[in-house]
Amino acid sequence: MAVSACVALVACACGPEKSKEDTDAKPSQPSASTRSEEPSAEPTGDQPAPRTKEGAIQRYKQYLHALGRADIDTVCEVAEPAAKKAQDQGLGPCTSTYTAVFQMISPTQKKALQTATVDPQRIAVRTPDKIEMPVEAVRTSATFSESDLGSYTLEYLKNDWYITD
Repeated sequence: MAVSACVALVACACGPEKSKEDTDAKPSQPSASTRSEEPSAEPTGDQPAPRTKEGAIQRYKQYLHALGRADIDTVCEVAEPAAKKAQDQGLGPCTSTYTAVFQMISPTQKKALQTATVDPQRIAVRTPDKIEMPVEAVRTSATFSESDLGSYTLEYLKNDWYITD
């Protein structure tokens, strides 16, 4: 089944069940079977992420790798603004929507996403705070089309890069 329709839907159609402030204040409880045992590659402490093209690429790779590991916490944290918009429009919370998406990603695609890289020459810097990540920029051992994975916009908000569209 094509991942793109689901991933695109999820990027726009899921909402975090907790705000970032809530998750920062409490330790994560990996209770669902889809939660990853691997730690997220998030900036440590209160240090802001680099407000650079490279910082956006690192954050997007974090999302792609988490998608491949079915790491619901990281995926929903990175996609928080897009997820919130979608939830406000009546679509389900991020955790339930991405749980369905994880089931639609083939094992080959999951493995490929875990080591995905991003070609910096193929991304578009719209403003210092807004970067477009087209599917053509994603480098993996599997092939992903626009309908499989989709393209994303990352914006620098709250001292980090987030998927907003």
